[in-house]
Amino acid sequence: MTSTDTTTGTHVSTLAELAEYVGKPLGLSSWITVGQDRIDTFADATDDHQWIHIDPERAAKESPFGGPIAHGYLTLSLIIPMWYEVLKVDSVTLALNYGLDKVRFTNPVPAGGRVRLDATLKSLEDLPTGGVQIVIEGVIELENSERPAVVVEAIYRMFE
Repeated sequence: MTSTDTTTGTHVSTLAELAEYVGKPLGLSSWITVGQDRIDTFADATDDHQWIHIDPERAAKESPFGGPIAHGYLTLSLIIPMWYEVLKVDSVTLALNYGLDKVRFTNPVPAGGRVRLDATLKSLEDLPTGGVQIVIEGVIELENSERPAVVVEAIYRMFE
């Protein structure tokens, strides 16, 4: 994806208003830089210290990617701050990550690379206990790349 700094999102007052967005794009988040410091912090938090992530000198010499890359799960975890830019529902008092389907890490993110979320509302269903469950088709784009970094279906539950 080419670089633009345009952030778009969907803002509604209530969950009932979301029904009209099923099958439609919700918007784009702003770009997030995935720097080496962030990669190192993630490695410490997860005890995943594989050299391809945390040793820039070795990664430059031995990696097929020409340098260190972000952990796939680090890139995936960035869906959270990006998600908050893409959809805002004023009446929601609680939102939960319910799960993920069809996660694919389709392109490594090099240290210093930038990613953003492009999200579409795939489905919405009312929950028997109140609230809704939504499924988001998410594409975490990698700046200046035709292939995205991650493709995912994210499931959220929201309550008013």
